[in-house]
Amino acid sequence: MTPATVRKLVVEVADARDLVPKDGQGTSSPYVVIDYAGQRKRTRTCPRDLNPHWQERLEFIVPDPPSMEADELLVEVYNDRRLSVPARKNHFLGRVRIYGTQFPRRGDDALVYFPLEKRSLLSWIHGEIGLRIYYYDEVLEEKKLDSSDPPPADATPPSTAGEPKDPPPPEVPAPTEAAVETQSPPPVSVVVVEEVPIPPEKSSPPPNPVPEEPVEMYPPEVRKMQTSSFTERVRVPRRPGPRVMSGRFAPSGEPADRVQAAYDLVEPMQYLFIRVFKARDLLACESPYVKIRSGPHTMKTNPARVMNGHPEWNQVFALSQPKPEPTLEISVWDGGAGDGFLGGVCFDLSDVPVRDQPDGPLAPQWYRLEGGDERHPGNQVTGDIMVSVWFGTQADESFPESCNSDAPSIIHTRSKVYQSPKLWYLRVCVIEAQDLRISAPPPGIPIDVRVKIQLGFQSLRTRRSTVNSNSSSFAWLEDLMFVASEPLDDQLIVLVEDRSIKEPALLGHVAVPLGSVEQRMDERQPVSSKWFNLDGGVGDPTYGGRLHLRLCFEGGYHVLDEAAHVCSDFRPTAKQLWKPAVGVLELGIIGARGLLPMKTKGGAKGSTDAYCVAKYGKKWVRTRTITDSFDPRWNEQYTWQVYDPCTVLTIGVFDNWRMFSDVVDDKPDYRIGKVRIRISTLESNRVYTSSFPLLVLLRSGVKKMGDIQLAVRFMCPGMPPDTWAVYTQPMLPRMHYLRPIGVAQQEALRGAAIKMVATWLARSEPVLGPEVVRYMLDADAHAWSMRRCKANWFRIMGVIAWTIGLCRWINDIRRWRNPTTTVLVHILYLVLVWYPEMVAPTATLYVCLIGTWYYRFKPKGPAGMDVRLSQAEGLDGDELDEEFDTVPSGREEKVVRARYERLRALGARVQTVMGDLAAQGERVQALISWRDPRATKLFIVVCMVVSLVLYVTPPKMVAVALGFYLLRHPMFRDPMPPASLNFFRRLPSLSDRLL
Repeated sequence: MTPATVRKLVVEVADARDLVPKDGQGTSSPYVVIDYAGQRKRTRTCPRDLNPHWQERLEFIVPDPPSMEADELLVEVYNDRRLSVPARKNHFLGRVRIYGTQFPRRGDDALVYFPLEKRSLLSWIHGEIGLRIYYYDEVLEEKKLDSSDPPPADATPPSTAGEPKDPPPPEVPAPTEAAVETQSPPPVSVVVVEEVPIPPEKSSPPPNPVPEEPVEMYPPEVRKMQTSSFTERVRVPRRPGPRVMSGRFAPSGEPADRVQAAYDLVEPMQYLFIRVFKARDLLACESPYVKIRSGPHTMKTNPARVMNGHPEWNQVFALSQPKPEPTLEISVWDGGAGDGFLGGVCFDLSDVPVRDQPDGPLAPQWYRLEGGDERHPGNQVTGDIMVSVWFGTQADESFPESCNSDAPSIIHTRSKVYQSPKLWYLRVCVIEAQDLRISAPPPGIPIDVRVKIQLGFQSLRTRRSTVNSNSSSFAWLEDLMFVASEPLDDQLIVLVEDRSIKEPALLGHVAVPLGSVEQRMDERQPVSSKWFNLDGGVGDPTYGGRLHLRLCFEGGYHVLDEAAHVCSDFRPTAKQLWKPAVGVLELGIIGARGLLPMKTKGGAKGSTDAYCVAKYGKKWVRTRTITDSFDPRWNEQYTWQVYDPCTVLTIGVFDNWRMFSDVVDDKPDYRIGKVRIRISTLESNRVYTSSFPLLVLLRSGVKKMGDIQLAVRFMCPGMPPDTWAVYTQPMLPRMHYLRPIGVAQQEALRGAAIKMVATWLARSEPVLGPEVVRYMLDADAHAWSMRRCKANWFRIMGVIAWTIGLCRWINDIRRWRNPTTTVLVHILYLVLVWYPEMVAPTATLYVCLIGTWYYRFKPKGPAGMDVRLSQAEGLDGDELDEEFDTVPSGREEKVVRARYERLRALGARVQTVMGDLAAQGERVQALISWRDPRATKLFIVVCMVVSLVLYVTPPKMVAVALGFYLLRHPMFRDPMPPASLNFFRRLPSLSDRLL
């Protein structure tokens, strides 16, 4: 019996900093008031202190734990009027709103400083308050069951029915040429972060293993709307101002995972559901099983488990019903050597009920078995079977766990939701080492002592140490960054090496458990350093010195596992620093059309077993596999919380090969194509349904593998000012700006994060392979590619195209191509010169009108991959081969030499452009540097004359004269370059001084 518990929320008010003086005497007497779920508590008053310290602990009862994420904690700071100049009320000093998604469990809490917010636009508020917030479940009563008492008769153990394993397919298909080409090895990143392989996991099997259905646990921020009727509605925390949210909400006592969500982005698909529970009073048999037949579909259960003397199966089957079948046959068979018939039940499907949402599960019933065994006519059929039969759609909550007739290989074909591991940045500051026993190096060679740190497959080494006056003391003061994944049960291996000699010698080592490392939220939280005693060299347990380290997990960073330009999440690792969600993203994966064959069966027939993967934030979703279909229809819908609209949703389609892993070696799944959708390009509360081409770049060129049909909706219940405020906030967390990570180091950490995510998801069932994870996360985004280089160049030209167009328009005005336009420009110029205060408003109004005009040409929906923008049309074969080549290259020497010469030619052009840009800047510096005395004298004289003219001439007249001179008619122009340009081109640069 589960003991009754009550959830409590604890708020520890630590201190505040830099509060506003409000008592009229240059100080304040602050106290804190906290409101939560109708409960209001306050702290004591700190008299006359702008940096008060309370150190008080306040407890609140959580009335509805399942819906705690939708709750709001309001912390307000006031000045106590009793200790200041007499006033009518307690002055407001600031407030903080903290939402339920930011509440951590006890043990994961940390002291976080929240900036105080204003109550109104004109409030004068500054400062911050330090809070430690967490929740825990307190046991109210606990009843211990006596082990001698027998369990209740009606107690039913948890279901341990495994998934049915059909016999392996008679023939393993062979991949087509296009499928093999899609699996070309991706380029390997130049930055290598691994030196030590991952140690194998050691686990001892239980003494009596019982197959159980894997239970997936998702943290509360993960929202799942898979093919289920009782799915989670993502609750956006309450915020100030009116909110209008469509749909229904669960009552206070109903769990959050029972709230029904709209399932309206996909087409309903009719299924016949059969849940087989158990049987009783059967004839003597061995391992009975149940066979189900309806029309062309025939499926069977696993062998039964005997519980309390009765066989039990507790399995669900979903039979596709594109055409109504008249009858359904459910029969029980003996799984022994005789394989005898034990009885059956026949249902008329016209009498089967249809389950409409949000109806609860259909109650099972006992049905008497009928029929007989033809081989043993004397045997009479006895017994009953408990089943429930109903019609439903893919929105039924039993659909994800059912044995689907569309996917015979259950283990590797069913739909699942995955969760990325929680990643941390581990900062290791190597300060100094003392008492090292080091031998004297050879004469003339300096002492080179370095520290090497290993975490799993990651390995980093410090620079050469700085030797202190004491020869046994060395200093580094260097930070090294690693990526760590929860659970933090690994060890950090620290090695001190002497690299002064030819063969590095180990001076000492120490292993630090990650569970003992401190966590911090921001740079203001101090981290204490520690001394670690070093063991001697290999096999030497003696004292080898000591090492001074500062270790901490950085919770204020976002661990990047995606390319920055297609990132789907920017939240920091620490849950306490998360901002409230701004909306909900709903994705309906309808289907695909015209997929190319990825396998061949029997040497001639082509087939494709396609499934779809979508990734946003930490949540991955995978649809079920539709076998042997070029036009699969998934019709599955999922949802995510959106914390930042300027993020990207990635959808990929793959061909399933792991469904044949029982017959052949484990083969990777072949990629069919990928689509990205930027959330900020979607209008709020609007459904976009469109088809996107699935494009793959192969060695033979770009190839269209088919089309995928998606439905997307971004639900944003907030008011426009709340959504617009997100655009004014920094994209990355605070630590990325205060203590930024270098580009090369960030890319190395990203490679480690991708490998950790791939390893984590490879442990799931069904497996989400490393090839799928790397393709979805763009692991090779920063690899060299001549095609990408051209694409980026043309992107730059497209950005500056408006500048080039403006220059051409001005040139046409100067040349009087359209006299009417030129005259109007003269008039506008006169008005702006005479009234200069109108320049800024006129420019902004002009930009506003241009933006309003371009509203007519706005995109109708999200765009997919662009072949022309990617410069994938008409590519040279050698350029594509270079893009798919690995590092180091595996091509012949002459091919690598030709590519090197081509790269040198490209570098020479870049070098020339860079030299020209440098020369122009040096000519500007030469105006007053006296490198050319005559030019400098002339420039100074001209500047003196211009200054005298400007002193005596009104500036408006000068502006009018210059403008009319630049816009003069071509008949008054000289076709040769002007004198000022000739003078500038004659100025010296430093090009003549280069070797």
